[in-house]
Amino acid sequence: MKEIILAKYGEIALKGLNKSQFEALLVKNVKRRLGDLGYFKITRAQSIIFIEPENENCDMDEVINRVKKTFGFAVLCRCGVLEKSYDDIKTRGLDYLCDTLSYAKTFKVEAKRSDKKFPMNSPQICTELGHDILERFPHLTVNVRNPDVVVTVEIRETNAYIHAGVIQGAGGMPVGSSGEALLLLSGGIDSPVAGYMMAKRGIHINAIHYVSPPYTSDRARIKVERLCSKISAYCGDIRFFCVPFTEIQEKIKDNCPEELFTVIMRRIMMKIAQKIAVRENLSALILGESVGQVASQTMGAIVCTDAVANMPVFRPVIGMDKAEIVEIARKIDTFDISIEPYEDCCTVFTPKHPKTSPVLSEVEKAESMFDFEPLIEKAVAETEVKLFKAEF
Repeated sequence: MKEIILAKYGEIALKGLNKSQFEALLVKNVKRRLGDLGYFKITRAQSIIFIEPENENCDMDEVINRVKKTFGFAVLCRCGVLEKSYDDIKTRGLDYLCDTLSYAKTFKVEAKRSDKKFPMNSPQICTELGHDILERFPHLTVNVRNPDVVVTVEIRETNAYIHAGVIQGAGGMPVGSSGEALLLLSGGIDSPVAGYMMAKRGIHINAIHYVSPPYTSDRARIKVERLCSKISAYCGDIRFFCVPFTEIQEKIKDNCPEELFTVIMRRIMMKIAQKIAVRENLSALILGESVGQVASQTMGAIVCTDAVANMPVFRPVIGMDKAEIVEIARKIDTFDISIEPYEDCCTVFTPKHPKTSPVLSEVEKAESMFDFEPLIEKAVAETEVKLFKAEF
């Protein structure tokens, strides 16, 4: 039987006069993701995008896998396509669901009749189809509260569709609908999650990472590149900026008070990231900081860090505890990579007793003990750029 995916979106349905712009972007994102899987007819109607493969041998499991990672969709339904007649629904429709119903114990039927010209209303469809299912699969019983299978029939303009349950989509807004930003991507657990969460709000993600050879190894950089590849399944193509940071860290060590090493280092990272963001026409910075998690993420440290920013700084995980962040990291499959023991530059020259409540004037005075600006410009000029194509 011919199959189709009904991809239903959530928030976009609440948009007003510009709703069509979000829909068009969502269709564009879907086409890009499915481009190497064959030809698809993609149409939209009634807050649904219809994804119809035009070749019989299409890998529908892989199509589902990619579409469910596309921000903008609330749920997906993998459906059998039927004629708009009850006879076709009860014969070919139940043939389509035969395997699913054979292994279930309980079921219920739901019906959605968008085409009011169909001769049966929704309650009638539910009653008749429920009766026919019980006749054909006598081992089943009806359970309207917590069934093993929910058989859903949708009567729409051109066809009837039948499916046995929904698949949760990624939610959020289409990537690219809210501009572009630069994610400060470390090798830790938090920053990939921060990038994922802002992509979910429609922001196209670019990433920046700092390396300090010989203090950090090539494996540390490769680890971060693998994180880029993982989140690209949700975020789309990612430009990756790799900044040489060794000389700057050595000068911080030689010229600044030890207890302020970390906050000064983060201020300089922000300055470099901001310069690259301005050069690349990116509108904001994204950090994976959570208040109080470590010494550099206390309220005082964040105030000192933000003092050098002249653009919005988003911290989507700032109010989350570690368990919540880890849960998302596992969901997007970055956790196992993040805990690999390859240290990034944030661990280089870590002070034994970092100041947890730094004062901005004190930090600025300590930073002024050396002119870092030429080194910052040099680091920006020597930054390597790499494109990570979305991997699904």
